[in-house]
Amino acid sequence: MALKTTPEAPLPVGEVSRLIGGWIDRLGAVWVEGQITQLSRRPGAGVVFLTLRDPSYDISVSVTCYRQVFDSVADVVGEGARVLVLAKPEWYAPRGQLSLRAAEMRPVGVGELLARLERLKKSLAAEGLFAAERKKPLPFLPQLIGLVCGRASAAERDVLENARHRWPAVRFEVRNVPVQGVHAVPQVVQAVKELDELPDVDVIVVARGGGSVEDLLPFSDEQLVRAVAACRTPVVSAIGHEPDSPLLDLVADLRASTPTDAAKKVVPDVGEELERVRMLRDRARRCVGALLEREERGLAHALARPAMEDPHRMLDERADHVTSLVERSRRTLGHLLDRADSELTHTRARVVALSPAATLKRGYAVLQRSDGHVVRDPGEVSEGEALRARVADGEFTVKVGE
Repeated sequence: MALKTTPEAPLPVGEVSRLIGGWIDRLGAVWVEGQITQLSRRPGAGVVFLTLRDPSYDISVSVTCYRQVFDSVADVVGEGARVLVLAKPEWYAPRGQLSLRAAEMRPVGVGELLARLERLKKSLAAEGLFAAERKKPLPFLPQLIGLVCGRASAAERDVLENARHRWPAVRFEVRNVPVQGVHAVPQVVQAVKELDELPDVDVIVVARGGGSVEDLLPFSDEQLVRAVAACRTPVVSAIGHEPDSPLLDLVADLRASTPTDAAKKVVPDVGEELERVRMLRDRARRCVGALLEREERGLAHALARPAMEDPHRMLDERADHVTSLVERSRRTLGHLLDRADSELTHTRARVVALSPAATLKRGYAVLQRSDGHVVRDPGEVSEGEALRARVADGEFTVKVGE
């Protein structure tokens, strides 16, 4: 239960320390896993002092054990080793210090480590962290490369020298960190995050030389794997040698077998690129030359055609054809006009022969009443009615008799 205190009724330090000790005592013995650091075995001392550290987080706790407990595993356990400890938490009230009293200690074997890595690998793969579609392509020519490696290490030298040999103008932003031991994971994670936040960094290379399974464990840590998966910048893993395969290789955007291989895959070779440019120029020159030759042949073939050798020939032929058509049309039109004139003459003669005037000239007369109607029947007139008679040369008045 939480204690009720006030500024007027505070708890003394000793009472707080006593209460903390009571709470810790109730925890009982627990199995704890960690990595041994600061191992102290004084000659003749009956107690061994060491620090147990969590390699994934910057947290450690002091451990004490009797010499016979440590001597049982002393041949296979040393600084940097991972161990399982059955210990009871103890609170040292005078100093306010927490420690563990170990009653049993067991080394974590390689087989157990590999089994844990396999379980972690399956768990992260199920989340999709190793999926191919998550991989980001590397830039063709990175202007600034972030490098995470050990200080003055062979991996750093291999990456820098090979990269600058391939492309002398390449620049690096280097972060030197521990690449094994208890401090490796948090510092590698911090370095990767720092480089990822720099806008000028085009690609990040995490490099380390070869080592044992235990030495390469930091690069299979879940915290580091998730940090790399969250990077916006492409990450290249260059850990160990070809047979080594930490989980970082699976989550990285590109896996290099060695630090030297990473330099070759990240930076193009200036000599190879110049040769490629030369080959492309030659190829372009050949293509343009072939195109010009083909067009020149086509132009020569076109110029050799009769129409191009004598351009007016076609016009002259067309002019003669037009003249022939004009003459033909004139003859045709003349024939049509002559025939139409003949037909008109015949028609006119027929009309004249059949006209009333011609009939009158033959001695006939047309009788019309006073209202202009032509008399066609004797019954249409009455006795004594005056009629007008039209003849070929004029008209005169007649009177109807009995």
